[in-house]
Amino acid sequence: MAYKDLRGFLDLLESEKQLIRVKDEVMPEPDLSAIGRTAPDMENGPAVLVENIKGYHTPVVLNVHGSWQNHALMLGLPKNTPTKDQFFALKEKWDQYPIKPKWIDAKNAPVKENIISEEDGINLFDVLPLFRINEFDAGYYLSKALIVSKDPNKPDSYEEQNAGTYRVQVKGKDKVGIQPLPFHDIAVHLQHAEEKNEPLPIAICLGNDPVLSFMASTPIEYVQSEYDFAGALKGEPIELTKSEYGDLDIPARSEIVLEGYIEPRKREIEGPFGEFPGSYSGSRKQPTIKITKITHRNNPIFENLYLGMPWTEIDYLMALNTSLPLYKQLKRDFPEVEAVNAMYTHGIGTIVSTKSRLGGYGKAVAMRLLSTPHGMPYTKIAIIVDEFVDPFNLEQVMWALTTRVRPDKDVFKVPYAPGMPLDPSSEPAGMHTKLVVDATTPVGADVGRDTELLGTPEKADEWMEKLGNLVKRKED
Repeated sequence: MAYKDLRGFLDLLESEKQLIRVKDEVMPEPDLSAIGRTAPDMENGPAVLVENIKGYHTPVVLNVHGSWQNHALMLGLPKNTPTKDQFFALKEKWDQYPIKPKWIDAKNAPVKENIISEEDGINLFDVLPLFRINEFDAGYYLSKALIVSKDPNKPDSYEEQNAGTYRVQVKGKDKVGIQPLPFHDIAVHLQHAEEKNEPLPIAICLGNDPVLSFMASTPIEYVQSEYDFAGALKGEPIELTKSEYGDLDIPARSEIVLEGYIEPRKREIEGPFGEFPGSYSGSRKQPTIKITKITHRNNPIFENLYLGMPWTEIDYLMALNTSLPLYKQLKRDFPEVEAVNAMYTHGIGTIVSTKSRLGGYGKAVAMRLLSTPHGMPYTKIAIIVDEFVDPFNLEQVMWALTTRVRPDKDVFKVPYAPGMPLDPSSEPAGMHTKLVVDATTPVGADVGRDTELLGTPEKADEWMEKLGNLVKRKED
């Protein structure tokens, strides 16, 4: 691809007229959140690089993934590639998995150009231009970090290392909080560490290759590597290096990396935070992280992500990277599935197009969707349409809903099912009733035949006597 890291991608965006530079001085609040809110609503949704923030010396870039144009350029496609075409292009790249990373020495890793240790005095405010993303957030949040952790029970397992995105609240100059929900991979790592009452090493990587940010927010399987998928999407290995602490594999070209550990069995109030459903989450006791080292490039760029009422950058970031894994999982068991659109609120609403092999097939596809690792906690509303209906074309989907659905036969609920706790309609948090709408064309069932009872075969009585005699002879 034409870029190797965030800086290279910003150059590409600028050459494609998808980057705006703001050189005038701006206030951290409310200007930065206002820019993050405004950019995706603009024509072509450009990224915005804010170069002069009052009170800070590090620039901020927002809305890097915040349009289909930017999303297409990330995938190496022409910027006006239609969404459905991007889906199938992503599928082709996805099928190249795995392309293993390349490890480089620390001396050659740009992220190691500057190292700040505890002896130097860790102060996040000296490095990061922190700001509240939404007005009533509990504090400053890092919303677009790639967070690396390992399973302490399998420290040598590269595949079970996790590189995921989780919200991080700044709680002090060297302390942050994190939200690892039970179905997240990092929650497994933390559980294993806390069973031993040991700290869990962690690396919070900021300002990454956009493909790495894309994969860090993608729901892949526990034993699959985000780095290997990122390499497949780029068609070349991702460059990794080792963290200063914890023997973690981190992107060698990140702008900033915060290293430290999750403190075992310690919880503090975290939140509220303006979340992706477009509302504030509650406050809950969550783990805390002690920062022991910071590494960063010369003249680093801080990348953050605005979350608000859809659509904002997070909706573009989590659109196809939610849709494609669900498609692959469904396609494996139901080869008739044509495409999956899980772009709506991280898959809380999901539309699947499929050919129906037999009566009730659409309902079977829906039940499989609701049992996938991502669909189980996230998908609340599942709509199944015919294979000739484009699930990315809402006009066609509405045609299917209005002409194919029989409410008495094609709509049903699944009560008391797992739900997404950040969805404000879940009650209690983390539990939901699922709604399935089968909008496929009915397929004739195998009905209408006569029902005739089976008779007793001829000579059954005769054989009963013969077999009985054989048993008696054996006994004698």
